[in-house]
Amino acid sequence: MSGAAAALLRRAILKAAHDPWLASRMRRHGMKLGAARFVAGESLDECIPILRSLNDRGLLANTTILGEGVAETAVAGAVAQGYLTVLDRLARERLQANIAVKLTHLGLAAGEDVAYRHIARVVEGAAERANFVRIDMEESGRVDTTLRIYRRLRAQGHERVGVVLQAYLYRSAQDLDDLAPLAPNLRVVKGAYLEPANVAYPKKADVDRQYIRLAEQALLADGYTAIATHDDRIIDHLIAFTARRGLPRDRFEFQMLFGVRPQLQTDLAGRGYRVRIAAPHGPEWYPYLMRRLAERPGNVWFVLRNLIRR
Repeated sequence: MSGAAAALLRRAILKAAHDPWLASRMRRHGMKLGAARFVAGESLDECIPILRSLNDRGLLANTTILGEGVAETAVAGAVAQGYLTVLDRLARERLQANIAVKLTHLGLAAGEDVAYRHIARVVEGAAERANFVRIDMEESGRVDTTLRIYRRLRAQGHERVGVVLQAYLYRSAQDLDDLAPLAPNLRVVKGAYLEPANVAYPKKADVDRQYIRLAEQALLADGYTAIATHDDRIIDHLIAFTARRGLPRDRFEFQMLFGVRPQLQTDLAGRGYRVRIAAPHGPEWYPYLMRRLAERPGNVWFVLRNLIRR
């Protein structure tokens, strides 16, 4: 598939992620059609055995309660309580797994203070259980608020919390500079939302170059770097970079998605690298699935093959 065709397909899939009609129909059969390859179950009970199987393969894990766009304070509070339940279960099961949270799932639409109150509660709960919370990054219009809440948490003495920068945004290099004094635990991703060309690189080659620049800059700074990619070329480049610079392996990890390139995950772990697999769960999996399909067109054909077989 040409670059232009892939870009058109990606835009179409990301637009479909917000189509209520398609979402309602996909939710009826989507887990059977292929969503189960990327989603670790619709409940925590279904997710736990998958997290354990990842640990058994020598992999670290991460889970998220799938969902976003919560505008009611009471609902957001229930989501926060749900994350405390997840943290309790991870501790009880002695799993090597942490959590990632979207601020829009914790009531950002109801106000920044609402989201802060809920994320602070979750981060405090993680600290009490010697665990860690990653604040996921969402659309470009929410970057300032997300970083502001992250800084506010750090100013209040919370250390077991990290954040994300997206390589496709022009602003991310400056954001990384601005975060440097905090020695952040930072995940670097390419970016999975539909963004206009005035805020994000439209070409994959430019995103890849920016990704490498950001990852190298983060690795050389104080803090901890999560390299989130399935791209062999980028992985090989950064492995060589860390070796040349003599960077210890406990300063970074590779992060990948459940269901995407499992052999690569196992191979890297076998070579002695820390590898963490994002294995989200929950019934609100449709937007997440569509972003995964948009990232890798081959995943679209996987779902279509399952549809044809039915």
